[in-house]
Amino acid sequence: MRGFSPNEYERAFENWLIDSHVKYVSGREHKKSEFARLKVKSFDFLLYPPNQPKIIAEVKGRSFKGTTLVKLAGLECWVTAGDVEGLARWQELLGPGHAAFFVFAYKIKNIDVDFDGRDIYDYAGRRYIFFGVRLDDYRKFMVRRSPKWRTVTLPAEDFRRCAVQTQQLLL
Repeated sequence: MRGFSPNEYERAFENWLIDSHVKYVSGREHKKSEFARLKVKSFDFLLYPPNQPKIIAEVKGRSFKGTTLVKLAGLECWVTAGDVEGLARWQELLGPGHAAFFVFAYKIKNIDVDFDGRDIYDYAGRRYIFFGVRLDDYRKFMVRRSPKWRTVTLPAEDFRRCAVQTQQLLL
């Protein structure tokens, strides 16, 4: 189902889903259903990968300005505490058979990058790479980034341990 994603990172990810033949509905469409009256931050996509639990996905767009993805260094993975709370609530509401993930969509800024064998996605003249981190893993390892802005992040070592390239997660 084709929807409308409000930012370039979500549009890139949505087009990757379409090109990869992954079934999905947008979180906005899902929120219009039986959950319309809930006061919970909406997720971005509900994904239906074959032979796997449904995935509740919250897409977070970031830029990658490095020159290599070896060791996954230089990849920002911060989110707000509200993002964590909202995604956890959706996982609870939707119940068994659903797994919540943050999908980090990185726009590659440099022309010459060593992708270390990882798949990239070209969209609208830009290159992207997508990594998923299971919400349960994120919550286990997250640390406070900014009390003022209520943001949290994963230490680099934990991100490397938990991040899975989205192609491996969904296909």
